[in-house]
Amino acid sequence: MTTTHDDSPLVSVTELRAALDSGRPPVLLDVRWQLGGPPGIEDYAAGHLPGAHFVSLDTELAAPPGPPGRGGRHPLPDPEEFGAALRRFGVCADRPVVVYDGATALAAARAWWLLRWAGHPDVRVLDGGFAAWREAGLPVSTEVPVAEDGDFKPVPGRLPVTDADGAAARAREALLLDARAGERYRGETEPVDPRAGHIPGAVSAPTSENVGPDGRFLPPAELAARFRALGAGERETTVYCGSGVTAAHQILALAVAGLPATLYPGSWSEWSSDVTRPVAVTDQPG
Repeated sequence: MTTTHDDSPLVSVTELRAALDSGRPPVLLDVRWQLGGPPGIEDYAAGHLPGAHFVSLDTELAAPPGPPGRGGRHPLPDPEEFGAALRRFGVCADRPVVVYDGATALAAARAWWLLRWAGHPDVRVLDGGFAAWREAGLPVSTEVPVAEDGDFKPVPGRLPVTDADGAAARAREALLLDARAGERYRGETEPVDPRAGHIPGAVSAPTSENVGPDGRFLPPAELAARFRALGAGERETTVYCGSGVTAAHQILALAVAGLPATLYPGSWSEWSSDVTRPVAVTDQPG
């Protein structure tokens, strides 16, 4: 599939339309979701890209929430259950996949990261999401496609992950980016998790700064400059967020910039629920 530039994890609306008209169209996955709702299935039912399957982030892209201090709110899914869901959506090892959400890819990035982690070789995110598709005047559908019979079998571990101990070590010895909003990093507010603040040593890098007002990602050179100013490239980079969802968006943005990164899936929801873990409440990494 032609993409926005060589090896980019993004695909534009124009390129996706051409790919869908080709002899090898990609599987389309609709991952509309937002923290606190409303449920993405409602948006999907109102209209989606023709042929797209709806994917539930909470139930198909995550295991049930873990107990305090273990796993967080969106643990990585069981590989067998994840694979079974993907096969129902028609995902095959030799067929491209395109994922999208409403606009900014905050949810779609979770699906992209999981598919890459599970070993799928050709996954792209629609830059600008459903909003960009509608803006281009392209058709939408309310028809729900029937279950398909894909053949993809996950082989987990193709992208790196770390646990709470690893995140703590990387904050001291390398670079740990906090992808949440700045006010959550600074401990000014915490709408979801048990304690406010951030992992000591982590650097604030809100995902909102990865995209422009139209929901599309900033150009690769701008993203590279942003992340290099934070220390990426010179040091091994790890990312966390609230529960491993927007951190995947950060890793996607880093990939657009040509920079590798590791995910801490448990993220703040795991860290903050473990009372033995220290918490920093400042506007600095310390």
